[in-house]
Amino acid sequence: MNTFQIKEAPTVYDVAIVGSGAGGGMAAYQLTKAGAKVVLLEAGGYFDPADPKYITQLKWPYESPRRGAGTTRPFGDFDAAWGGWDIEGEPYTAAKGTEFFWFRSRMLGGRTNHWGRISLRFGPDDFKRRSLTGVGEDWPISYEDISPYYDAVDKLVGIFGSKEGIRNEPDGFFLPPPKPRLHELMLKKAATSIGIPVIPSRLSILTKPINKDRGQCFYCAQCGRACQAYADFSSSSVLCIPAMKTGNLSLINHAMVREVLTDPNTGLATGVSYVDTISMQEKTVRAKTVMLAASTCETARLLLNSKSSRFPNGLANSSGVIGKYLNDSTGASRSAFIPALMDRKRYNEDGVGGMHVFTPWWLDNKKLDFPRGYHIEYGGGMGMPGYGFGGGIENLNGRIPGRNGQKKAAGGYGAGLKDDYRRFYGAYIGMAGRGEPVPLESNYCEIDPNNVDKYGIPTLRFNYKWSDYEVKQAKHMQDTFEEIIHALGGIALGSKPGPESNHGYGLEAPGKIIHEVGTVRMGNDPKTSALNKYQQAHDVKNLFVVDAAAFPSQGDKNVTWTILASSWRTSEYLFDQVKKKNL
Repeated sequence: MNTFQIKEAPTVYDVAIVGSGAGGGMAAYQLTKAGAKVVLLEAGGYFDPADPKYITQLKWPYESPRRGAGTTRPFGDFDAAWGGWDIEGEPYTAAKGTEFFWFRSRMLGGRTNHWGRISLRFGPDDFKRRSLTGVGEDWPISYEDISPYYDAVDKLVGIFGSKEGIRNEPDGFFLPPPKPRLHELMLKKAATSIGIPVIPSRLSILTKPINKDRGQCFYCAQCGRACQAYADFSSSSVLCIPAMKTGNLSLINHAMVREVLTDPNTGLATGVSYVDTISMQEKTVRAKTVMLAASTCETARLLLNSKSSRFPNGLANSSGVIGKYLNDSTGASRSAFIPALMDRKRYNEDGVGGMHVFTPWWLDNKKLDFPRGYHIEYGGGMGMPGYGFGGGIENLNGRIPGRNGQKKAAGGYGAGLKDDYRRFYGAYIGMAGRGEPVPLESNYCEIDPNNVDKYGIPTLRFNYKWSDYEVKQAKHMQDTFEEIIHALGGIALGSKPGPESNHGYGLEAPGKIIHEVGTVRMGNDPKTSALNKYQQAHDVKNLFVVDAAAFPSQGDKNVTWTILASSWRTSEYLFDQVKKKNL
């Protein structure tokens, strides 16, 4: 006799979010607080910086298994960076003659656990580049559209800074900034003497408590290890874990999403398919709405891999732009030795985990031979010495004062070497430019037809070259660095990068700055963009993208604050559309 079997219907969530970084974390936080039932899929493991089994703050370099060498993590053994540019079993390629380095994070909170916490708003001009310069693309929104959400992020997350009244470097709601350290006071004096502004940094670090759940910065300068006091912003601690406490969030770790599933009749998203990276089994989750926040390139890969008879070129890709207009911040740097900082009295100069001052873009590009600006980040001081401390003294032979006032060779061995290291401690400074590129259709990622990862998912192939605009911008950076070093009375380390250095004037390879944006751009015209101004797919109304893939261009600012603000805006729009029964 046959028996009936009753099978439980699969759970259908209100929203499935792929990726738990800035965009995914903010969406999860806002939607669960509003009462939505949300499932959050993260390709990596669980991470809570306050859990003792994850804490690496306040450990000495010699406690590292490799005595401080960064052989397992790109930023060192203690850094909260699970992943990197190269992950075993997850390859990617580049077309001949091009180059791109793709950083992937594999942990709850994604890249927000180990980033520099530099939290800058895009300014009014950043949203209207084509209108203002004839180069690049306008966003479908203005600064006025997103400004209220920047304000809300400032208050929710917390940020220190100062009100400066710079039009395209908008002010926010700031906590008190930390005082500049000695090298930063010297940098400010030198740079301003030659017309280069230096102002307090804007970092998402709590210099004062803002609620009962998070502590105040205790100035260990180890934010890159993720803060056990929740005193800096990480999506895991500030957004994802609080979202879980609502009872409305289901978190699935070790979920490598393969594709977005769709209804063959309506074309609407119905959920996602993923590979459990522990069991290697393929599983699905069902949802009324899907939000992608897997990172710029991963989100593009998901959409391009989500093919069907209705979407033969990838999901939501009737425009053909998915994967295109990929762009990363430019980066070039220089370091120097400052004789005036030698032989310093020892004291704790750690401060926050990052710069206390920076230089916002200060010039008019109409008067220059490149169309976009950059900001300057400064480093130095008497931080905790690590292995390899003091490197660069070989460049100072015969160029530094000895104790008798005569020039001497630096280094050597034994007591003399130790004496030099002590004298040099705190006497090095570094500066790095981070600039805006011009997005190009010729810079893109696509599915590699010949490769899959260890989960059987087709991988990406990159096509990326810097244009002359970015090379000229890097040259300007190097000229500026030399001017500042000269004004400081410093000795620049190494030769000045020229046109043959790296990609030109020390320009870092694409992807190395880890600020990529633009592969699923938003716009008003469905023929030239994949998303509308609310980051909703033109082709699939219940599909949204809330990471930087949606952004038509990069700014000369770090992009995280804009990801957070725009994800909040999109989440609010989604909830409004559901209430109006448009979704």
